[in-house]
Order: sequence, then structure tokens, then C-alpha cells
Amino acid sequence: MGKLLTKLRSYVDRTFDLISPLAMLNLYFDRYTGAENRPVFFEIASAFPALNRLTEHYSEIKEELEAILSGKPVMMKYHVMDLTQRHSREYYRDRDWKVLMLYAMGERWEKNRALCPKTCALLDEVPDLFQAFFSLLEGGKSVPEHHGPYRGYLRYHLGLKIPKENPPSLRVSDRWYVWEERKAILFDDSLQHEVVNNAEEDRIVLIVDVLRPMPPIPQYVNRLFSQTVIRFVYAKGVLKVSPIIWRLTKAFQTPG
Repeated sequence: MGKLLTKLRSYVDRTFDLISPLAMLNLYFDRYTGAENRPVFFEIASAFPALNRLTEHYSEIKEELEAILSGKPVMMKYHVMDLTQRHSREYYRDRDWKVLMLYAMGERWEKNRALCPKTCALLDEVPDLFQAFFSLLEGGKSVPEHHGPYRGYLRYHLGLKIPKENPPSLRVSDRWYVWEERKAILFDDSLQHEVVNNAEEDRIVLIVDVLRPMPPIPQYVNRLFSQTVIRFVYAKGVLKVSPIIWRLTKAFQTPG
């Protein structure tokens, strides 16, 4: 069954690579982003001020998160939700990276959204919203260097539950950031980044991806591509099909 799962992952990877109009789009966007010299971190107030409303409503978002955590487990392992997330499964296997997906390229996870209506109402006010989910790293779960494949978005993190002892840190390119509760950052997810996590407690952040601000024509191309090709292949394909594949492979696995 392991071989079947490997083949399925390979198929998903090849399918995802078909979006490699992504490579051409990245080159096109480089004209407007600074290419190899593009910024690492961004000032939220100037780059995407609408995200500050999420930061301002930290207390309501944290309250809904705590209610979710106190109930029946609903977060999924990231590599179950998305088979392309190998760095979630293949490193530090005794610890998990879990997510609760809320929004992806126009697709909405209504059962999840019903658990945090105030958070989702705030998210619905964010213009050019690309993706949004709660992200939980269990204590001791680090994430090796990786990068997002698409330069058309920027990634926002709002610290919701951060260990006070040995708080995890994020390296993006050659810059480091240590998460803090109530504090938010905005960075370029397409740059190489990693998480170093030696804490014993879980780290939870709200991740929100927004379309990268660009001049009107590349911004129109970005909106069109994200709401059609990426939505169909990734949001409707990978994110909806991966959990089904995992359930099928687990059902046919023999014990031991």
C-alpha cells in the first residue's frame, strides 16, 4: 500500500506541475515584484492595510479558536488535507502539522466556517483573499526549508497561541522572526523559508494569503488565474481529493 500512496503522491505532484504556467507567470510578475531582490517582510499598514482589521480583532478570533480546540478534534494533518505537503509528513514524524481550512481560491469549507463565524466574517471583508486557515504545529514539530510555488500572493500570520518558553521562529530568506501572540507579520511565501520549533507546547497561527498588490494589468491576470486554474486544480482538486485518497489507502492497508 505504501507503493500505491507513493504513486498517488507522484501523480498529484505531476498534476500540480501542470500549472506550470506558474513558472511563466512568476517570470511575468517578477517585472513588478523586484524579482530576486523582492522584499522578504512587508509593513502591513502600507502593503495591505485591510489585514490590520484581523489583528485588531485578535481577541474574538482567539476566543473562537479556543472553542474549536475544546470540542471534537476537527483539524486535519496538513499532508492528509494536501498530498503535496511532503514537508508536513516526512520530517519529525512523531509530531504533526494540522490545519483547519476556511477558504481557498473561492472555495469555502462551510462546516469549518460554521465553527468560527466571527473570524470568517472578518475574512470575508479582506479584498483579494486567496486562502485562509488555522495552522497548528505540535510541540517539537519543525518544518524544513521549502517555498510556495506561486509569487502571486503574500502570506499573513497572526499569532494566536505561542509557547512562552522556547517560542518557535521563522526564517524567510536570510531574515528571522519569532512569533508573538497578538502580533502579525506579512511575508513573501515564495521565498525559501523554514520553521525551527523546539517548544514543548503547540504553536497556532491564523494564516491568510492575499493577492500580491501589483499594477492593474498584472493584478487582473493574477485574479483571473487564481480564480480559475489554481481554484480548479488546487482548491477543487488537491484539497478536496487528498482526504478521500488517504481514507481509501488507510482502509486497504494491512495491520503491521
